[in-house]
Amino acid sequence: MAEDQRIIEEIEALRAEVAPLTQAARSVENLRRDLAPRVEEAVRALIVELAEVESDFQMEDLLALVKKSMRNVRTFSKALDQLGSFINLADNLEPLVRQSVPVWINTLEELESKGVFTVLKGLLSVMEKVSAAYGQEDIERMGDGVVVLMGLARNLGEPGAAGLLARLSEVPGRVRLENVREAGPMALLGALSDPEIRRGLGLALELTRAMGERPGAGGGNV
Repeated sequence: MAEDQRIIEEIEALRAEVAPLTQAARSVENLRRDLAPRVEEAVRALIVELAEVESDFQMEDLLALVKKSMRNVRTFSKALDQLGSFINLADNLEPLVRQSVPVWINTLEELESKGVFTVLKGLLSVMEKVSAAYGQEDIERMGDGVVVLMGLARNLGEPGAAGLLARLSEVPGRVRLENVREAGPMALLGALSDPEIRRGLGLALELTRAMGERPGAGGGNV
């Protein structure tokens, strides 16, 4: 009886050990039954998709692509290294970009508040009108004239020239046309007693002298 009891206990122990395996096998079988329809649907969908490219796909093309990829492994490796370097550069530039973006935004807002963009928009409109009204040759000649005007503007930046132009710009406002009369020789002689007329004649003489000087010669300030 003891031997029979021992055999029964061993059988029960084996049954307990085999039970998880049996349960796992049943679970796998259930999973297979559940996945079988899905796998069949996926295979059918794959067949349909491959049928659409069957006329354009050739096995020789795939083999050629594999061969070309194998020949260019070094190129791919180098490209990956360069991509890594670019990513590192982007990581290093990110703090600078974060700091510079607010500065640029503030600068653009300041320029907009000062009307710079409005002026640029107006200049673009003027350039469009100029390009529509004049041809290429006319614009080139205008460019030559602008160069000359820039030289004149540089000369007008001298203190003496700026002062003279300021005085000349005030002259039209001080002229009294209602006081204009015909002036004969005696009137001219009488006008010489006026200090302002004598200063005006002195200015005219100085201008005449400056205009008669040779280029490069030094002249006094008016």
